[in-house]
Amino acid sequence: MGDNIIEVQGLTHSFGDFKAVDDISFTVEEGEIFSFLGPNGAGKSTTINVLTTQLNCQKGAAKVCGYDVKKNPHEVKKSIGIVFQDEVLDRDLTVRETLEFHGRIYSMPRDQRLAREKELIELVELEEKVNERTKNLSGGMKRRLEIARGLMTRPRVLFLDEPTIGLDPQTRLRIWDYIKGVNEEGTTIFLTTHYMDEADRLSDRIEIIDHGKIIASGTADSLKNTLGKDMIYLETADDDKAMAITKGVPEVSNAKRMPKGIELILNVDGSKVMPSILRAVEDGGIEIASVKMKKPSLDDVFVHYTGREIRDGPAETGFPMRARRGH
Repeated sequence: MGDNIIEVQGLTHSFGDFKAVDDISFTVEEGEIFSFLGPNGAGKSTTINVLTTQLNCQKGAAKVCGYDVKKNPHEVKKSIGIVFQDEVLDRDLTVRETLEFHGRIYSMPRDQRLAREKELIELVELEEKVNERTKNLSGGMKRRLEIARGLMTRPRVLFLDEPTIGLDPQTRLRIWDYIKGVNEEGTTIFLTTHYMDEADRLSDRIEIIDHGKIIASGTADSLKNTLGKDMIYLETADDDKAMAITKGVPEVSNAKRMPKGIELILNVDGSKVMPSILRAVEDGGIEIASVKMKKPSLDDVFVHYTGREIRDGPAETGFPMRARRGH
């Protein structure tokens, strides 16, 4: 990892009375895969659109590749690539024409443009579709083409806004491989996602955002480790009484009611203490209906900090759709 390639301080952005981003600050190191993880409507897309100069920076400060997004938007644009959440391909252009057109927009010399087209078409494995119009491509192929287009100018930062939304599991895995490959070639990746497994598998560092605020930061492992070693879920005939009993077990660092049953967070290996926990509950005269033990996940982290599971809420309100058509 290197120096900070993105610096954000006190960023706030509103659409009318709705505050989509609420006084957030963070940095992204050069060379890392950085993820903004949160539900739809959390503020992810608004943040990415301010950083890519699709939206004005209303309040606070942000620098991308050393350039102020307010003072030097054109320099920012020349330094980055973007793959939007919504598909923005011209349906009547072929795969090659899509990359050719993008290279011309950025005034790439012809020899450099042609070499880059060939390199990227091979990278995303679209050699057999090079003369196919984009309207005839599958969803996964379109996503791969959009990633290739975003890489045409060899950007220092590639912004990916929900890059695998709506794709089947096998295609998602392939997209993840492409993202890792791009990163290994030296491009910093800024990823927004509401998929826990995506953030977990790809990210060097994660910021969890909800309702416009950053609520937790760290690596996937460090975030999960904040909860403890293991978690036990119990459903009993009397959950309130069972929770009171389990709170008294020294190895239980936290116990709380869930919609069904209770959640116990342990500070030791769960397999060593589960028998004594179950015995304590049964000795209290409480029948156990079910028991499950697991390692903490990012889903658990989100629930821990917000009190609810991640949701597919409404998209962020008030975004000017015309801005999505290019950069």
